[in-house]
Amino acid sequence: MSVLLPFHKSIVSKIHDPATSELVLLARGLGLRRIVCKLLQIYDSPNNLVLLVNATPEEEAAIGEELGIMGCRNPGLRIVGFETGRKDRQDLYKKGGLVSITSQIFTVDMLTSDIPTHLITGILILHAEKVTPTSAEAFIVRLYREKNKNGFLKAFSDQPEHITSGMSPLRTIMKELQLRTVHIYPRFHAEIKESLDRKTPDIVELHQDMTEAMSEVHHAIVQCMTTTLSELKRANTMLDLDDLTIDNAYFRSFDMIVRRMLDPVWHKVGPRTKQLVSDLATLRRLLTYLLTYDALAFHAYLETLIAANTTTDAGTARQHQSPWMLTDAAHTIFTYAKRRCYVMNPVLRAAQQPHVVNPADEEEEAQWAALEEMEAEARGEPSRTAAGATSKGKEKAKERPRKKWLPEGMEPVLEELPKWSLLADILHEIEGEMMRLEPLSTSYSPGSNTVLIMASSLHTCTIIKDFLSTMDANAPRGSQGRRMMEDKLRLYLWWKGKLSERRAEGKGPIALPKGKDGSNGASAPKPDDGVSEALKRKDRERQQRAMNRRRIRGGASAPAAPSRDRTAIGASPEGEIKQEADEIADFLSSQGVDLETQALMSDTQLFSMDDDFDAHYGLLAPAQTVVVRPYSDDTDDQMLQEVQPRFIVMYEPNLEFIRRIEVYRNSNPGLAVRVYFMMYKLSCEEGKYLTGLRREKESFERLIKERGSMLMPIYEDRSSAAGEAIIKTISSRIAGGRKEVSTEPARVIVDMREFRSSLPSLLHASGLLVLPVTLTVGDYILTPDICVERKSIPDLVSSFNSGRLYTQCELMSAHYKQPILLIEFEEHKSFSLEAVADVKAYAKSNKYPPKKKGDPRADNASSAAQSIQSKLVLLTLTFPRVRILWSSSPYATAEIFNDLKMNAAQPDPAKAVLVGAEEDPDAGAGVNAAAEELLRCLPGITAKNVKHVMSRVRSVRELCELSLPEVQDVLGVEPGKACYDFIHRGEQK
Repeated sequence: MSVLLPFHKSIVSKIHDPATSELVLLARGLGLRRIVCKLLQIYDSPNNLVLLVNATPEEEAAIGEELGIMGCRNPGLRIVGFETGRKDRQDLYKKGGLVSITSQIFTVDMLTSDIPTHLITGILILHAEKVTPTSAEAFIVRLYREKNKNGFLKAFSDQPEHITSGMSPLRTIMKELQLRTVHIYPRFHAEIKESLDRKTPDIVELHQDMTEAMSEVHHAIVQCMTTTLSELKRANTMLDLDDLTIDNAYFRSFDMIVRRMLDPVWHKVGPRTKQLVSDLATLRRLLTYLLTYDALAFHAYLETLIAANTTTDAGTARQHQSPWMLTDAAHTIFTYAKRRCYVMNPVLRAAQQPHVVNPADEEEEAQWAALEEMEAEARGEPSRTAAGATSKGKEKAKERPRKKWLPEGMEPVLEELPKWSLLADILHEIEGEMMRLEPLSTSYSPGSNTVLIMASSLHTCTIIKDFLSTMDANAPRGSQGRRMMEDKLRLYLWWKGKLSERRAEGKGPIALPKGKDGSNGASAPKPDDGVSEALKRKDRERQQRAMNRRRIRGGASAPAAPSRDRTAIGASPEGEIKQEADEIADFLSSQGVDLETQALMSDTQLFSMDDDFDAHYGLLAPAQTVVVRPYSDDTDDQMLQEVQPRFIVMYEPNLEFIRRIEVYRNSNPGLAVRVYFMMYKLSCEEGKYLTGLRREKESFERLIKERGSMLMPIYEDRSSAAGEAIIKTISSRIAGGRKEVSTEPARVIVDMREFRSSLPSLLHASGLLVLPVTLTVGDYILTPDICVERKSIPDLVSSFNSGRLYTQCELMSAHYKQPILLIEFEEHKSFSLEAVADVKAYAKSNKYPPKKKGDPRADNASSAAQSIQSKLVLLTLTFPRVRILWSSSPYATAEIFNDLKMNAAQPDPAKAVLVGAEEDPDAGAGVNAAAEELLRCLPGITAKNVKHVMSRVRSVRELCELSLPEVQDVLGVEPGKACYDFIHRGEQK
């Protein structure tokens, strides 16, 4: 069970009073979940009904488990989800206790009075930083305070950096939650500082230098980001982009900040600006991948970026390429990233290449020489090219035997991440420390010798596990993971060969398939046969490959062999990658064993060689156990209490986990904890950590300052204003046009599924009574005659693509006099259809491709906008009574609805539910719509009498079984005879 420290107890004592409502802001990593669980334990009673709102499924499971440990098991925390029926929810509310509920269900249950709102003891809201005027939590609080003035409301947040939007973000949150008290607890708070400084963990900071190649790539990426950011600011001088700095670019929120600034004018900016925004996100990922991916994975990612920058998914040339890839810094990135993986030996390559003038012929001769060498090796003869190798190459060959699966001329470098060797040293030191302390430890000593390694992602954890499982402890530093890297190189070579095959297949008839002709690990051919088959295939491909390479390389005056650095003018990374991929594919095709099969076989052998699991099955001692986990949320606190490690390795810096270790250390007084804090020196990792620390400190200081000068809002009593909303209807039939007081309040009927949006909350805030029901036709019923189908831009696109919008408009036209299609845009985004091209669902199913390649009129944005407009025109021509309303935001929609309801009668929810499902309410719109469509196709049945027919017969089968007089009784003499003859004879008489 989690132990409460003195500052935890102080916070709980201040906020546990059920007569008070407050907001608590706590720094991350200080145990916010402990405080929430303690409050829930205090309120756990059948006489209380306490609701937990805005908790994720993972948080619900963790809180429920911790409450069970604390003794709240009867019944404990119960979870209400979408699978819980209405009757079950009503019974659960009556029993009281602790309930975790989603915001959507809570809102609907309060509107339908399924939950006794006046009997709710209190509400606990998590993630208060997400509360906005349009959020579901603001709607919940408004409904809660209408019927319950005495219940408490306590909100919690540990993300102070997110409370930044608007002029007074803290005041906005407190206004929407109707709170007047806020408690702010940063790490530098006096009580927290006193509690955590009593016993501090032993922290060993290890600042690791990057390799020379990594430093060059890192500086080049930062230079590309600086150039891209400057270009973005220069292209958009009308916007205030001063806050966009390199320090902020380290965080994921940077992409959202840039997009939010450009969203209002997104339809006006050119494709170059949009490309720059995308490039910033790509470069930010590159900074992270440089420190977390191995050299081969990072190089492969760069190659995919280069390929995606030049061609589209359809194989056509990309019009707007990334500008940063054309800079000298990008050349540095690609060059050094490749050097970290392998180099092509220029001496061996030169010995294989005769001096000819034609670059294509020179390459062909080099490849023929390589194949001749392979034939000589197969016959047992000495290699002719090896005689011309330098002494330096011979010395390297003596140091490490050359792998047979390596292409000729390729010298693998396989640079390892520096942290791998540092991690091996740390584990060696921990092992020695365990041996030194073993005689002094007793069975009563707290903690275990399990080593805990924490990383930032599952990908990093996987790499660490692979390195530790294949590590050669006797190898020198920088080579301990050679075995793992060689396995990765095998897969990389196979991938490079596949790239060439796919590109060849996309070129049409000139490409030849490079599939496996049965020469795999199961039946390996003889060396002579394999080489001969390769020679035959080489002879068939000779002329085609020469033509392809001439097209790729253009009129270069000198051959750009892969062994050389790309320094020649006119050489491009795309051409080099294609050339290298073709050569590797040729080499792989000449091998007798499939490389992918070899890689899989090596993995299987690796598993069997590491540990004989069957022979050594059993529980491992803690000193032999290493746990590798990614950073998580407050669940890490529980994990630390369960594992109780004495040695913790932070593979990557994480501010909140350091605080979790401080809380863990003070929660276990007799436990000595040593923490190894690893960080790359002068890297984005260090900059991100320091910037995050500074941002959190500045956020707390800003919130404290705002709290000191904040004006408390005056909350209006909605019950007193309800009487003013009654006078809504004006009857023009009364003589003199005098006003008549309506006894019914203004109301709007809303479909249950619409409560995922913010519009129902704004309608309620505007004074309308919101009635949630399950509608078959439409989303909103404003009057008995007005039905509204609301569509956001992504929903509009997907509805057009699936054809769902046609059926919805058809149903509205059949049942309501004034059907309306409402197209609603987001509040802070561009109010234009030009931005519809950014919707991914539209791009995948665009049925209007450009007629010619390279046509400037065939831009994605324009074609998308024209396509959506043409579909809207077809929709209005098909359904002339459907009116289209354009709304710039949900606020504008609420005003439009109020204007439409003015001087109109109120809708009946009972009738609205039955519309579209008159005969079978449980059947739904699809069944009745299909039956009605079938009836309209029969002779004698028209749009005027179809409803009459559906009211007289229960199904189409029953209509077919009627006799001629019965059909004529329903439809009339002539229409009935035409219908009867068509059904029974298949033709009209």
